Amino acid sequence: MANYNDIIWPGSVAKAKEIQQQLAKQVVISSFQGDIKYIAGIDVAFPNSGKTTRAAVVLLEYPSLRLVEQVVHESPTVIPYIPGVLSFREGEVVLKALEKLVKRPDLLMFDGQGVAHPLGLGIASHVGVVLNMPTIGIAKSCLIGDYNEPEQFKGATTDLVVRGQHCGYVVRSRTNVKALFISPGHLITKEQALSLALECITKFRLPEPTRLADKLSKSL
Repeated sequence: MANYNDIIWPGSVAKAKEIQQQLAKQVVISSFQGDIKYIAGIDVAFPNSGKTTRAAVVLLEYPSLRLVEQVVHESPTVIPYIPGVLSFREGEVVLKALEKLVKRPDLLMFDGQGVAHPLGLGIASHVGVVLNMPTIGIAKSCLIGDYNEPEQFKGATTDLVVRGQHCGYVVRSRTNVKALFISPGHLITKEQALSLALECITKFRLPEPTRLADKLSKSL
């Protein structure tokens, strides 16, 4: 079973990838059956020329999308930008920010990848396994996979395929804007991830949970 230490930088890329491979086997993509009252949106920024890691978490009531709480946690950056192991750069700070919430979220929505990751363990999946919570990855760019560009109208979707497996969706969240890449993180299906993401989109490109988290992470 995963624990808190499984998201702390282990000292080398090789060890980090070994941990990722182990945790990827624990990812469960299954139908989420519970009620959703609160969704937490999570984003991470790197102010102070990258020397500081700042995790921002906003808690929204669902389905009203009313803002209930917002918290931030900052720590010194532990490693430089290394593609593929970003969850070790961000994960511990995200967990500490989540601990500051008064109310407990029912679902976590990340500005980042879910299972659409070279090792099947993006930040949403990594934190989901460690906390044993339902999570969704909402990424602004494609890290891995094949897809056809969706049509230009709002709500257009195409399949995101990784190694022959349909693992998520490419979504046009607004007409004539760049598409988003949505994949389940843990304890939810790709169809539910897509549906929830679309329900959380208002007049902006990003779903409200990650949009507000992104705004908070950059506003201090």
